[in-house]
Amino acid sequence: MADIRSTYSEQLDFFGPQGPRRLAETFGTPLYVYNESVLRSRCRELKGLSAHPGFGVNYSVKANANPALLRIIKDEGLVVDAMSPGELHLDLACGFGPEQILYISNNNSREEMQGAVDRGVLLSVDSLAQLDTYGAVNPGGSVMVRLNPGIGAGHDSKVVTAGSETKFGISPEAIDDVLALLQRHGLTLAGVNQHIGSLFMESESYVEAVQVLLDIVRGLPPDRFATLRVIDFGGGFGIPYKKYEGEARLDMADLGRKLHERITAWSAATGYGGRFLVEPGRYVVAECGILLGRVQAVKSNGSTRYVGTDIGFNVLARPVLYDSFHDIEIYAGSSAPRETIPQTVVGNICESGDILARDRLLPAIVQGDVLGVLDAGAYGFSMASNYNQRLLPAEVLVGLDGAPRIVRRRQTIQDMLACCETV
Repeated sequence: MADIRSTYSEQLDFFGPQGPRRLAETFGTPLYVYNESVLRSRCRELKGLSAHPGFGVNYSVKANANPALLRIIKDEGLVVDAMSPGELHLDLACGFGPEQILYISNNNSREEMQGAVDRGVLLSVDSLAQLDTYGAVNPGGSVMVRLNPGIGAGHDSKVVTAGSETKFGISPEAIDDVLALLQRHGLTLAGVNQHIGSLFMESESYVEAVQVLLDIVRGLPPDRFATLRVIDFGGGFGIPYKKYEGEARLDMADLGRKLHERITAWSAATGYGGRFLVEPGRYVVAECGILLGRVQAVKSNGSTRYVGTDIGFNVLARPVLYDSFHDIEIYAGSSAPRETIPQTVVGNICESGDILARDRLLPAIVQGDVLGVLDAGAYGFSMASNYNQRLLPAEVLVGLDGAPRIVRRRQTIQDMLACCETV
């Protein structure tokens, strides 16, 4: 082993021949590094969930919207969603056609709805009020409706997106109201969708929710059922964040078998000939990204050893938002053994909550080490900010040939001030 703690990334040859320390020296830190081979493998794994002719994978762009990654995802045959005018513009700019994009958002303005309509993109509404507004914006048009199956799942209450205590979706009890609004505005029901939550590691809840949605759709009036062309089951597939503890993966073979059996049998029984979609974001991109940072200082306050880095929560927000766990690798340039001790890894933001890893048992980290935060490809850069007026990091892609290239340059002070009054 060439470094103190790097077994996982070395097995994948994640950083290519340059290695993490050379990348950090060349491109600076903090630095998001993506691996093309890992990304393509995850896309193919998801596409292999079902061989049903109408089955497809709808990538949730909010997880990571870097155009270089989006072009790879398109090349692998996935379609995408958009949750804002900015995401819609980016999807189109990366070569996705209107028929390859679903506008799946909530609480949209009339202007947002009109923008999707003008570009020929099918839009999903998740409340009766939004359905009524959409009908006024696009009378006689086609629409998708997001239903709440009453089943939620996720690693934190903030990411559970179905059930009685979330803002998302229309209750199945309101189907008659949905049908009435469709009738009032002359709308075609082109699709239905749902999402139960994020980062589930067992398939039972997801498969149960799939069946709930299929049962609801089967109960639609024949004329409404006949116009359906998209049934989107949502995403939320989890990945094992605790890799150095040997955390088991979500059993995708089992999930795929159950999903394929249900949609194949249901299509045969109902005559449905449209698309079935799953809607992953994290599963596509999380493991293709490692965030590099540098250790700037180490000190002890009382009994706590603090490792100070340049990875503040402006760069990676998940730990402070959700108390999320990310494994940490240590690149020291040698494999000389170090004592394993509890350490709290923190960033450079002036907030007590700026903690990347609390009381983590790790080989002793020293000033000058480069750290790698695993599984940072999803909800990493996409949630980054200029808090404390810190600059946004650069992003590098390690291609199939092992060569790194910048796919987003580091933000400059001039970039940050560009939208402000001259100072």
